Amino acid sequence: MKNKKIILGLTTLIAITSIATGCGQKAELKDGAEVAVSINGEKITATEYYNEIKKSSISQLVDMIDHKLFDEKYPSDEEETEAIDQQISQMKSSYQNEELFLSFIQQYFGVNNEDELREMLSLEYKRNEAVNDYIKENLTDKEIEDYYNQNIIGDIKAKHILIAPDVSDDATDEEKTEAEEKALKKAQNIIKKLEDGQDFEELAKKYSDDEATAESGGELGYFQADEMVEEFADAVKELENGEYTKEPIKTKFGYHIILKENQKEKAELEEVEDDIKETLTENKLTEDSSLHYQKLIDIREENKITWKDDELKEQYEKYMDQLIETAKSTTAS
Repeated sequence: MKNKKIILGLTTLIAITSIATGCGQKAELKDGAEVAVSINGEKITATEYYNEIKKSSISQLVDMIDHKLFDEKYPSDEEETEAIDQQISQMKSSYQNEELFLSFIQQYFGVNNEDELREMLSLEYKRNEAVNDYIKENLTDKEIEDYYNQNIIGDIKAKHILIAPDVSDDATDEEKTEAEEKALKKAQNIIKKLEDGQDFEELAKKYSDDEATAESGGELGYFQADEMVEEFADAVKELENGEYTKEPIKTKFGYHIILKENQKEKAELEEVEDDIKETLTENKLTEDSSLHYQKLIDIREENKITWKDDELKEQYEKYMDQLIETAKSTTAS
């Protein structure tokens, strides 16, 4: 989540009208000569105030634009509320009391209280929904068909036994290596037991470190291969029904012994097209985190936003360039 300020009540922007100048457009306030504040007889007009705030408040104006674009199309619902509740709960879990939490959100997000934080998160949620929909709508048939041909196979049913290295986070490199070797050797010994005719389910119940599946004999049920980590997926696709891996398969979780039980016929494209679009969208956003901001720019342009002040337009372009560059540097690191 990017550091950004919550919307302020910039009511002075509502009465903006446009006029042409010799070197570009510059918005002026209706009755902009009216006094906004007076100090010892010195006056600050509404136009002077507007000219100052537009230099530093472009993020608030962008928020106002996006509220106009997304609030009606993506009305807040139970799913959004649950997502925001979860985010705030995760934030609060890192702080001992409400005072420290408020200090954090004021410093990091520029909001004064939890209600303002919720408003900010609500807009970000709607932006994410809009970007996801926009990317899905602009996927090409070729992208979808290529993914279908290369990645979609029939649902696979399998069991596994996981042997995880017994090592703590603060272990030394030497201790981690030793734990890895010990886990690998244990997995290899289990494969020898399978070769000697011992039952896979019983071995899973006895040895597997996957608590969620051990009691059921390692049963994973049916799944699409791309739902699993890459090393696991590659291995299970190569197995015949009833065959198990002859060498342990290493993933970030540890060492797996996999038994492939069954594989269904491949689904028709129409049946899995929505899932493919979802996956392709997630992949695009993961590969390039700046894409989120680029697509928001595209959405605004397609909604024919017209800038009546060239300085504001320049500020907006600089602001978006900054967000894109920051996102690119985050992806690179």
